[in-house]
Amino acid sequence: MSITATQEEFDPVALRQKYDEERQKRLRRDGNEQYQEMKGDFSYFMDDPYVVEPISRAPLEDEVDVVIVGGGLGGLLAGARLREAGVEDIRVIEKASDFGGTWYWNRYPGAACDIEAYTYLPLLEELGYIPPRKYADAPEILSHCQKIAKKYRLYDNACMQTEVQKFIWDEATRRWTIFTNRDDKIKARFVLMVNGPLNRPKLPGIKGISRFKGHTFHTSRWDYNYTGGDAHGNLSGLKNKRVGIIGTGATAIQCVSFLGDAAKQLYVFQRTPSGVDVRNDRPTDMQWANDLAPGWQKKRQKDFTAVLSGRGGRRGENDQLDQFDDAWVEMGKIYRRRMREAGSGVQRSDIAGIYELSNFEKMENVRNRVDEIVKDKTVAEALKPYYAFMCKRPCLDDRYLPTFNRDNVQLVDTNGQGVEAITENGVVVDGVEYEVDCLIFATGFEVGTDYTRRAGYDMIGVDGISLDEKWRNGMISYFGMHSHGFPNCLLIGNGQAAFTANYPDALDEGAKHSAYLIKHFLDHDITRVDVTESVEQQWTAEVVGTKAVTVMGGSSCTPGYYNLEGQHDPRSRYNQPYGGMLGANDYFAKLEAFREADKMPGLILS
Repeated sequence: MSITATQEEFDPVALRQKYDEERQKRLRRDGNEQYQEMKGDFSYFMDDPYVVEPISRAPLEDEVDVVIVGGGLGGLLAGARLREAGVEDIRVIEKASDFGGTWYWNRYPGAACDIEAYTYLPLLEELGYIPPRKYADAPEILSHCQKIAKKYRLYDNACMQTEVQKFIWDEATRRWTIFTNRDDKIKARFVLMVNGPLNRPKLPGIKGISRFKGHTFHTSRWDYNYTGGDAHGNLSGLKNKRVGIIGTGATAIQCVSFLGDAAKQLYVFQRTPSGVDVRNDRPTDMQWANDLAPGWQKKRQKDFTAVLSGRGGRRGENDQLDQFDDAWVEMGKIYRRRMREAGSGVQRSDIAGIYELSNFEKMENVRNRVDEIVKDKTVAEALKPYYAFMCKRPCLDDRYLPTFNRDNVQLVDTNGQGVEAITENGVVVDGVEYEVDCLIFATGFEVGTDYTRRAGYDMIGVDGISLDEKWRNGMISYFGMHSHGFPNCLLIGNGQAAFTANYPDALDEGAKHSAYLIKHFLDHDITRVDVTESVEQQWTAEVVGTKAVTVMGGSSCTPGYYNLEGQHDPRSRYNQPYGGMLGANDYFAKLEAFREADKMPGLILS
C-alpha cells in the first residue's frame, strides 16, 4: 500500500523541503543558552507582584512525614490523593503566596486553558463542580486551585512565599533535611518533587537587553499597575503607549489581541509563528452536565488522551467523535480516516507515512485559516507555521489573527533569526529600530534546561552525590519517579513518565501512584526506600529505545522547548516522556499493573 503525492491537495515533497528550510533558519549553536537566566541584574523579573501581604515568620526546625515541593496542580493533586489515602502529616512548600502554580503566575489578559475545562480542571467530581463554559480562564482556574487546597486542608502547615535551596539526605536518621531561603531546616521522611515544567520564567539573551530605559515586564509577572485593566482586558494605561512584545508562543497568542485593543501602537516581534486554530468557546450544556454518570471525568480524560494519540474514541454519525469536537481531536480524526481509506492491506511500515500525511493535512488546515482571516497576504504568509503538529504547543484562539488587520498593529517578522538588539529606546530587527515605551517579554519558561536549574535547588543524596551530577548526561530513573541514590524521594513530572496535552491527567496518575506508595511505606514502617540500579537502567533504556509514531520534539521539528531548541543533545532522548506523545495511557497502565501486583518490584525497602 502506498499513497502518492498526486492523491493529495498538497505536495508532501515540497512541504518536507519547506519544513526543513524553515527549521534550518532557526537553528542556533547556543540552543538553550540563547536565553538569559533571571538572576543578578535580572532577578527583579522574578519578583512576585501578586503578593497581598508578605509573610513574616520565624525559621522552622521541625519534622513532617511528607514534604511536597510545589503548590501547582501537581502539588495539589499529590496532596489531595495523600489525604484520600489517609496520610495526614503533610507540608507543601511553595515560593508563591498561594496555590496555583502556573495559574498563580500567569495572570496576563486573556490567560486561559486551551484544553476543554471538563478534562483539564482536576477533581471536578470530588469538588462537585461543573465549569460554566467549555474553556476556563485563568481566574476560574486559580479559584479552582484554591478550592482544592481548602477541601483537602493543604493550607494547613504549608510554607508559602518560601523557596527551597537544598535537600540533603541523612543516612543515619533516614530523613531529608530541606533548607530554604527563610533559614528553615525541615526534616521529612519522604519528599515529593512536583515543581512542574513551567515554573521558572526566562528572558531572551538579546544584545543590549539591559539598556532599555522604558518599562519592561515578563508576561508571568504582568504589571497591571502600568497597563491598567485586569485579566479580561481594558488596558487603559496603554492608551497613548507604543508597546512591543517579544515572543509569539501560547502566551502571546492569548494576550496580543488585548494589547492591540488598547495600545496606541503595538509591535509583535516574531521568530517562529504558532499554529492558531479555532477556539469556539461556548457555555456548558447543563442538560449534558446533569446526565453525567459517576466516574465520568476520569473516563473522559482517558478517552481524550486516546483520541489525541489516534488510538481511540467512539465515533458517531459522519465520523464525529461524540465526546470531543475541538481542534485537538482533528489530528486523530484525520489519521483514523486515512487509516480506513488505506484499507485492510495497510502494513506496519506504512503507518509512519500515513501519520505524516495526516499531519500535513492538519497543518494545511491551520495555514489555510490564516489566509481566510488575515487581509494582508504578506503578513498572512509570515504568520503561517511550517512545521508538524505538536512540534510547538498548538494554540486555540479566535482573537489573535484578526488583530493583524488593525491599523495600530504591526507584525515584525524576523525571518527566523529573532530580535537583533535592544537599545535604550526600542528594538532592532534587520537594522531597523522600532521605538517603544513598554517592552513585554512573552518568552515563556525554562523547560529544556537541567532539572536542578529549573527547580532552583540541588539534592544531595547518598554518599554526597548530587542529582545535578547524576543527571548531567540525562535523566536516569525508574518510572520517571525514583532515582537510585536518592531514597525516600519521588518525582512527579513528564521526564521518563507520561506526556499528554492534558497534563493534569498525567499529574494525577503520578499523584495517585505516589500516594499509594507513601501510604504503604508509612503503614509498614518502612523507613528507607530506594530503587535498584538495574531496574532504573532497564527503564531508562526502554524510554530511550521507545519507537513511537510521534513528531513532538523530533529532530525534524522547528527549534523550541520540546526539543532543546533543535540541538542534537543526547540528553533530550533521556529526558523525554515514555513513548513520546503516544505513550501516556500505556504508561498509566504500567503504574496500575505495579499497584495491582502489590509486590513493589524494583524497590529496595527496609
